[in-house]
Amino acid sequence: MMEIRKANDRGHANHGWLDSYHSFSFADYYDPRHMGFGPLRVINEDRVAAGQGFGTHGHRDMEIISYVLEGELAHKDSMGNGSVIRPGDVQRMSAGTGVRHSEYNHSQDGTTHFLQIWIMPDRAGAEPGYQEAHFSAADKDGKLRLVASADGRDGSVSMNQDAQLYAGLFDGAQTAEYTLPQGRLGYVHVARGKISVNGQALEAGDAVKLSAVDRIEIGGGDKAEVLLFDLPR
Repeated sequence: MMEIRKANDRGHANHGWLDSYHSFSFADYYDPRHMGFGPLRVINEDRVAAGQGFGTHGHRDMEIISYVLEGELAHKDSMGNGSVIRPGDVQRMSAGTGVRHSEYNHSQDGTTHFLQIWIMPDRAGAEPGYQEAHFSAADKDGKLRLVASADGRDGSVSMNQDAQLYAGLFDGAQTAEYTLPQGRLGYVHVARGKISVNGQALEAGDAVKLSAVDRIEIGGGDKAEVLLFDLPR
């Protein structure tokens, strides 16, 4: 089964300094039809104005992944971590028993465009943790590159959930095929550009939920950047 969610059907909040689109119910946006997909709970497409950001706030029992599309995102947390991530960087923060952090646009003259992804952990009360990794455009060009997984294999960041996240860049005749194991869920989010997934044309911000399918075919890209999730039910 395939269920397509168009970009314009997402929740939207514009706070001036923050322009955010919500793929699933979040904050003041609530839709009982879109509360998540498997353990995937949040995909927010955020654009943060120069020098602005999220002040120090807390999380617990959530795997939080930041994927930068444009600009710079600065991070500080109560574990003592501090960094600036840029396009190609993937950051994972396991909130576990509790962590406080802040995120802000490190640039004073440009917008930061990034995806904030929340995945529910496979257990509560884990030890908080932090990790980041860089994946070049060449790593993702015309293929699906593993960027987050339960076991951190192949240089991916690790997380406390039996899930896998792949990222790929596709243009022109480039194609990729992913075999989805029986009983698993697939979710494809188009971060930018245009792409075809199992014959369905999608544009930036669109997504597709896949269940009871064994193959995910990606192709027909037009400067596309794609995230593919392999999730437990």
